[in-house]
Amino acid sequence: MQNLPTLVGFSAILMWSALALLTAASGTMPPFQLSAICFLVGSMIGLGAMLRDPRRFSAFRQPAKVWALGLFGLFGYHFLYFTALRNAPAVEAGLIAYLWPLLIVVGSALLPGERLGWHHVVGALMGLAGTALILIRGAEGGFGGGSLIGYGAAGLCALTWSGYSLMSRRFGATPTDVIAGFCVISAVLSLVCHLILETTVWPETMSQWLAVIGLGLGPVGLAFYAWDYGVKKGDIQVLGVASYTAPLLSTLILVLFGHGKASIGIAVACLLITGGAFLAAKDLLRGRKPMKGKLSA
Repeated sequence: MQNLPTLVGFSAILMWSALALLTAASGTMPPFQLSAICFLVGSMIGLGAMLRDPRRFSAFRQPAKVWALGLFGLFGYHFLYFTALRNAPAVEAGLIAYLWPLLIVVGSALLPGERLGWHHVVGALMGLAGTALILIRGAEGGFGGGSLIGYGAAGLCALTWSGYSLMSRRFGATPTDVIAGFCVISAVLSLVCHLILETTVWPETMSQWLAVIGLGLGPVGLAFYAWDYGVKKGDIQVLGVASYTAPLLSTLILVLFGHGKASIGIAVACLLITGGAFLAAKDLLRGRKPMKGKLSA
């Protein structure tokens, strides 16, 4: 049954929706330093659970291709995302980077036993339109400034996370415990990048420290475990479209905490995103069992 794993995967999307607010509240810490701390906290979640049953550490006995996948997904995505924000306006870079849900839905047709229906495609396009509306509503006249490096890195962001999610499905027999190892590697590599490229800046207040810890516990921690379980065991097409709720919820949270204003544009985006998600999930909602192929280790 895919319903429960799909809901677990959706919990990751809910946690990612708090990413913008927690990042804004974390102060001025450089991105790679922040990434290193968050990944360290995220690794402790998995390692702590595994200590209760040391036999679970056998999950780390994986072939090199599995570790390469974790490095490609977690560290690769964040490296490209930070590069995009350094070289292009945040709104435009974010719009390009958030093509990954659409790529997951379309790319899922390549998985064994999966079938891409018209409702998945239309739902994904509706979600993309709603996401674009949210991301560009504050932009000043389209693609302004930036460089091809920034826009290119943002495009690679979308390809990286969608590719990681789809490839994780192909490694469905790999236990989710291995995510703890992915976080450890990403923390080390982020630290190396920080020491080479950045100047260390520590949080100045307790609230900033709490925001940093919150990032590591949720959006840059537990969310990865939930997403891994969801894409391996749940309905990856529904999760791909449901991912469009992350920028919507993020915007609503920012408005709630006084970092933005509600508008007609937000309401229209809400209708597009939620409508697209329900359309893509119509088979699941009607109780039909989605086609499911064999997963390879």
